[in-house]
Amino acid sequence: MANTTIVGAITDALRIALQQDERVMILGEDVGTNGGVFRATEGLQDEFGEARVMDTPLAESAIIGASVGLAVNGMIPIAEIQFLAFIYPAYEQLVSHVSRIRMRSQGRFTAPLVVRAPYGGGIRAPELHCDSPEVIFAHVPGLKVVVPSTPYDAKGLLLAAIADPDPVLFFEPMRIYRSFREEVPEEYYTVPIGKARIVQSGTDCSLFAWGAMVPVAMQGAELVSKQHGLSIEVIDLRTLSPLDREAIAASVIKTGRAVVLHEAPRNAGFGAEIVATINDLALDALMAPVVRVTGYDTPYPLFALEDAYMPDALRVMEGIMQAIQYEIGARL
Repeated sequence: MANTTIVGAITDALRIALQQDERVMILGEDVGTNGGVFRATEGLQDEFGEARVMDTPLAESAIIGASVGLAVNGMIPIAEIQFLAFIYPAYEQLVSHVSRIRMRSQGRFTAPLVVRAPYGGGIRAPELHCDSPEVIFAHVPGLKVVVPSTPYDAKGLLLAAIADPDPVLFFEPMRIYRSFREEVPEEYYTVPIGKARIVQSGTDCSLFAWGAMVPVAMQGAELVSKQHGLSIEVIDLRTLSPLDREAIAASVIKTGRAVVLHEAPRNAGFGAEIVATINDLALDALMAPVVRVTGYDTPYPLFALEDAYMPDALRVMEGIMQAIQYEIGARL
């Protein structure tokens, strides 16, 4: 076992994939000589050569376009986008080509590629470095969207994504890249895509989160426990597409209340899909409307206002108490 961070676990997964399958290659801006902006690919070019760990021009559309061609022709490309908000120039490639290859060719071709991208705020970065647009891609049929929150899951989910025959977007929460360590097996293993994780069992309210918001969810749950004596069930979705709807429903049926936490803006955020899922599968169990604790409906602010924008443990506690204290008819 290795005691490592999320970024360390990602590096380990990439190294294992490169060792085990000569079709695997990494491409992106500064992934080779510099080892990536967060050093997730550090040392891999020296170990595997420039043909398999390749620096590209600053052209996201070209990175994804080249990856589609590589994937269709037998390679397994892992494309890195330096920050998720830089991916917008490549959106056309992802929606028009990557997501449609299997359907367009009636199953003759697939696109077994992985797109890695750090996402989210909390690191005092400049504009276009902190966006959290995961819902845009979760909306696209044919794309899988994975968001780990721990080193163990980061390695296992990334190896599962690389082994998947279809395209996977792998969004890495840079806020917690190096914020904690845990024991991670050194050998190959996978974590199933599409399965949520119960971080903490509880009976009074379900709290759903992913990525960098999972530690915030735990902090909020602990605050509620200390101040109000409540038992909060925390669920890490891990995968947004496919979504583990059964796990969501089972938790809400158990607790009767739900709060959804994400750092993306509230309007049409992925939390709305979770609310819809609860309405579809667990409406009769609800004792209060589902509460959303989110970022605000503004562009991500400059770092002086970052702390005011990001959901924190206090806002999570307020959301939970809103669900707990709801009374039928109180708003009529």
